[in-house]
Amino acid sequence: MNVLGIETSCDETSVSVVENGRKVLSNKVSSSLAFHKKYGGVVPEIASRMQLETITEVAEAAVKESGVTLKGIGMVSVTSGPGLLGSLLTGISFAKSVSLSLGVPLLGVNHVYSHIYANFLNRQAIMFPFVALVVSGGHTSLFCVKDFDKMETLGEARDDACGEAFDKVAKILGLGYPGGPIIEKLAKEGDSNKIKFRCSGTEGELDFSFSGIKTAVLYLTKGRQLSLADKKDIAASFQKAVVDALIRKSLLACKIKKVNKIVVGGGVAANNKLRETLREAAKDAGRECYFPSKELCMDNAAMVAGLGYQLFKKGFRSGLGLTAQLD
Repeated sequence: MNVLGIETSCDETSVSVVENGRKVLSNKVSSSLAFHKKYGGVVPEIASRMQLETITEVAEAAVKESGVTLKGIGMVSVTSGPGLLGSLLTGISFAKSVSLSLGVPLLGVNHVYSHIYANFLNRQAIMFPFVALVVSGGHTSLFCVKDFDKMETLGEARDDACGEAFDKVAKILGLGYPGGPIIEKLAKEGDSNKIKFRCSGTEGELDFSFSGIKTAVLYLTKGRQLSLADKKDIAASFQKAVVDALIRKSLLACKIKKVNKIVVGGGVAANNKLRETLREAAKDAGRECYFPSKELCMDNAAMVAGLGYQLFKKGFRSGLGLTAQLD
C-alpha cells in the first residue's frame, strides 16, 4: 500500500509517499525557518501562513517524484499532534480533503511517536522491545516500545526540551538561531573539559531537566566580554554535559526495562557528538544503538506515513472529525 504522509506540526511543510511503511518513494520538505531567524524562534502565525501557501505545491511535488498516481494512494496519514495549533489544523484540513476526494482512509498519528518510527524507514526492521529516546526542539522523552501501538513513557523533560536548551544557549552566546548546528560547529574546536557544567537532577530518575544548565551558562557569561575561544569552550562543555545526561538516562532505562536496544529520533539526533558518543557507550554496555539518517531526524512526512501504515494494519482509523491534539 502507498501511503501519503503529511507533516505540519511546526515550521516545516512536508509531504511524502511511502510504500508498505518502509520504502520512501518521495519526501518533500519546505521550511519557513528563514522567516523565523530574526525572531530567535518559531512564530506560529508565520509558520501556519507559509504552510497554507505551500502545502498544495509540496504535495504535488511529492506525488510526482514518487511515480505513484493519485489513484495509487491507499490511505492518508497526517500528524494530529502535538505541535502548533494553526500548523496542525492546516495539515489536518488538507489531509481530510485528500482523503475525501480520493475515497481512501484517513489516520492521524502522534508526531513524537513518528520520530521513533523514522528508524524503520529504508532499512530492515528493528525487533521489539527497545528503549526509544526522542530529542528535539520541543520534546525530550524516553519510551519503552513493545509495538507500534504500545509505547510506555518512562521519562520526559520537566522544563526546557533538549533542543530548546541548545537554542537558548546559542542566544546567550549571541550565535543566532537555530542553536543546535551552531553550538555543534563551535564545540568541535572547543575544550569540553574547560567548564564543569551539569544538568539538574530530577525527582523521576528517567526525567530530564535542562533549564539549570542554561541558567548556568547565563550566569557564567553575564557581564563578560567573551572571545571566540571562550564561546567555543562554553559550547563544547555545554554540549558534553547535555549528551552525557541523555546517554546516562537512556542506558539506565535499558537496565530498568531489561532491553538491549536503544532507538533515537528527533532533530537533536542529527548531532554528531550524540551519535558517536551514544554508539560507543551502548557498545561498551552491550547494547545496540540505532539512529535514522540525518534527513529523517528532522520533521518529515515519511515517518508519519510509515507509522500510519503500521497502525492502519492494526485497525486504527480516524474519521473526518479528526482534530488537533496539542498534548
